[in-house]
Amino acid sequence: MWPTYRVEAPRRYLGPVEQNVTSPGRTLRVLVFGADRPGVTAALFGVIDRHAGGGGGLVVADVEQIVLRGRLVLGVLLTAPADWDETALRLELHRWGVDWKLDVEVKAGVGDNQPRRAGRSRVTVLGHPLTPAALGRMAEEVAGAGGNIDRIVRLAKYPVTAIELDVSGIDPLVLRNLLAPAAAACGADVAVQRAGLARRAKHLIVMDVDSTLIQDEVIELLAAHAGCLQQVASVTERAMRGELDFAASLTERVALLEGLPEEVFTKVREEVRYTPGARTLVRTLKRLGFQVGIVSGGFTQITDLLAADLGLDYAAANTLEVVDGRLTGRVVGAIVDRPGKAAALRGFAEAAGVPLSETVAIGDGANDLDMLAAAGIGVAFNAKPVVRAQADTAVNVPFLDTILFLLGIPGDEIAELTEEAGESR
Repeated sequence: MWPTYRVEAPRRYLGPVEQNVTSPGRTLRVLVFGADRPGVTAALFGVIDRHAGGGGGLVVADVEQIVLRGRLVLGVLLTAPADWDETALRLELHRWGVDWKLDVEVKAGVGDNQPRRAGRSRVTVLGHPLTPAALGRMAEEVAGAGGNIDRIVRLAKYPVTAIELDVSGIDPLVLRNLLAPAAAACGADVAVQRAGLARRAKHLIVMDVDSTLIQDEVIELLAAHAGCLQQVASVTERAMRGELDFAASLTERVALLEGLPEEVFTKVREEVRYTPGARTLVRTLKRLGFQVGIVSGGFTQITDLLAADLGLDYAAANTLEVVDGRLTGRVVGAIVDRPGKAAALRGFAEAAGVPLSETVAIGDGANDLDMLAAAGIGVAFNAKPVVRAQADTAVNVPFLDTILFLLGIPGDEIAELTEEAGESR
């Protein structure tokens, strides 16, 4: 089992807690504001304890605390019998606040829970940079649809600013359809996922290779050595936009590689450039217990080397035929095309013992659409417009490790794992 992460921060209000308590008796909400220092929490509970009594007196129902740039917000919700008199506690709490130079607010109420709002989502907003207009627009869309932002926390400040919002009151699919175009108009990226344990259970991550895991198109690197780069690049671009059948376009392009010596694979592997953050993404996922695979319309002669280098669990791609040390211009076996990528995802998930609902697929081209649709969440990474329009979420910054923020993994946790290993991003 891999670790999970929870960043403590206040909800929309530090009032009724989100748990069921059998007694609907009186409540007392205590809020503390001011400069943080060691011992504040202990001192506060010391005051409360002196008035708690025994045999059904004060009971702690909820506690939440956040320290933001040295400023403390601490909230405690207490339940009490209906006939309990809080006057003495109120007075001592206010005196304590004066002594500690803290603002203290005490409010009595009844009951300790409000009905949970339907439609809970986890919204991740990415910006490079993240502008006030972008966050303002997200909040405006949520409010306009009758939803509420219950919690906001920063996940990362590098390589992008990543902010996570807990939203309630709107169906996640409706919210996604509202926020995606709004974020695009503001130059930000947004991912909306249904809140709950399922979000933490993305056991298997499967990526496209060309222009996703790596910055290059392998067939174009091969074509450069064959002297037909422009011809191949033109066909590739049309195929990735969905204008050409992938299998037919691959056959046409591979035919142009006929006669290349097989030593070209070594040269091309040396030319391949990983996308920034690729190593960090894979390394972090593996250390957290995820399984990681790649599926490509490219070629096993290169993808197998990448999989071995990164320590991946699964890999699938096409295989170029080589006879007498030279490429024949043909592919061996069935072509890994758009349906083939989705089939590979299903095969990886079955081998890993992971339901498709607990998978993440990442890709950039029309060839990836079936795979993105089949996964629990499909991420369009710096993708063509047709892919961005159909994927669950889009990431348009050039850092592959930003995918970690969509899984709720904070940047400081990622950095800690990297530093422990003595590695760089």
